[in-house]
Amino acid sequence: MTTTRTAHDGDDLDLSLSEAGTGRPVLILHGGGGPATVAGLARHLSRTAHTITPVHPGWDGTPRPDRLTGIDDLAIAYLDHLRERGLDDVLVVGSSLGGWTAAEMAVRDTTGIITGLVLIDAVGVHIETEPITDVLALDARGLAEHSWHDPDRYFVDPAHLPADQLAARQANMATMRTLAGDPYMHNPELLHRLGRVAVPTLLLWGESDRIVTPAYGAAYAAAFADGSFQVVPGAGHLPQIEQPDATHALIDAHLRRTGRPDVDPR
Repeated sequence: MTTTRTAHDGDDLDLSLSEAGTGRPVLILHGGGGPATVAGLARHLSRTAHTITPVHPGWDGTPRPDRLTGIDDLAIAYLDHLRERGLDDVLVVGSSLGGWTAAEMAVRDTTGIITGLVLIDAVGVHIETEPITDVLALDARGLAEHSWHDPDRYFVDPAHLPADQLAARQANMATMRTLAGDPYMHNPELLHRLGRVAVPTLLLWGESDRIVTPAYGAAYAAAFADGSFQVVPGAGHLPQIEQPDATHALIDAHLRRTGRPDVDPR
């Protein structure tokens, strides 16, 4: 059963959260495409874990306070939320911009709340030889070509969208531009900070991603103290959608091998 709640983090920040399942907490962070891009992953993980899937403030019509202007602000808000709820032994799974947010959370987690990370085709760092494609400059067809292994299957002509859906997409892109547009899709300081993240970190990458290439992902993984890298064949920027079975299996394995072992108090 999935429940939706609003959490009040500070006087001006309300977080919209969907929760399901029991067990180890798993925070699932969506990318620029919105919460629908991780909905299937959240359903899968809720079978064995307690999933917490927020809508980032400003996406899908949710309010964004004026003070929340960067991914670092988002990361701090989510860390504060986990602390205030007394959650521990948390696996954080982030897709694209959500993966960047997860990495920013991990470098700021001084109390060990986070015990594992999964970054799926994440942005967030600058790799000199592998620039991030400027998705804000692409038309809809160009975005599909860069995002999907099979773009013809997933491309939707915006001219065929209902007016409300088109407006929602445009509003989401505007929020993404505010949070991640300058510098574009990365924190210049993040790459050299990742070495301080000691928790096991899995980076999953679609082999056909042209927004951030597998070579970008491999360099990202190498910056972590305990990073590993896996390529998902037949997938682009969202392998959890194009190849869900393969993606779920890799995340399930990481969920099992990370976290704190149960200790018998006797």
